[in-house]
Amino acid sequence: MEKVDDFKDFMDVLQHHSPYGLIVAYKTSAEEYMEHYAEDFHEWIDGVVYKMSSVSLNHEKITGYLRELFSAYFALTTSGNVVSAPFVMVLDTIPSRREPDLQIILGENQENITDTYMNGAADICIEVVSPSNQDTDYGAKFNEYEQGGVKEYWIIDPKRRIIRFNRLDEEGVYRDIPANNGIYETPLLPKLKIDTSVLWQKNMPNIIEVVNAVKKLVDEAQDNE
Repeated sequence: MEKVDDFKDFMDVLQHHSPYGLIVAYKTSAEEYMEHYAEDFHEWIDGVVYKMSSVSLNHEKITGYLRELFSAYFALTTSGNVVSAPFVMVLDTIPSRREPDLQIILGENQENITDTYMNGAADICIEVVSPSNQDTDYGAKFNEYEQGGVKEYWIIDPKRRIIRFNRLDEEGVYRDIPANNGIYETPLLPKLKIDTSVLWQKNMPNIIEVVNAVKKLVDEAQDNE
């Protein structure tokens, strides 16, 4: 790191080198972060507040499609909730406040949802990688979500067209679970099959197509029971 002569230079260097984004405040309590920064796409890490990078249209298409997919699934099957950034997830054992692109919160865990944050680990966290946040998504957030007890952490990388489905094992360690011929299934979401190829399409399915696809999956699963 470069030599710095005063506080302004120090902050400039931190902003240049920070893997998390632009630093907007430091020595900030978690309470101050929640009151002044959380609702405007900021994250808090051990007293430092970072402005999250703006998202691309492709990023928005992917998260929008997945949100519609999960909303349709919960409407047709089990109890669950899908929330998107800038909704905060609070992990008491981790000195950070993250805003995952998507949080999937299931069953009784929904009782831990407050008006402004998820109090504890979501069941599934999903991050869509962009060039500005890839080190964080693959590194710091991977470690934090694993230690915090997030049961599954999906890393969607549009540039490389790959998805890492990380699932906690019995020892609390993430294991990479491969999709089967491009189809991912998880016991957390019975009857749902995630066709990963859809995420790379130029035009995403519309809401009617999404609902019909999910209904077809649910009906087929019930017929096979």
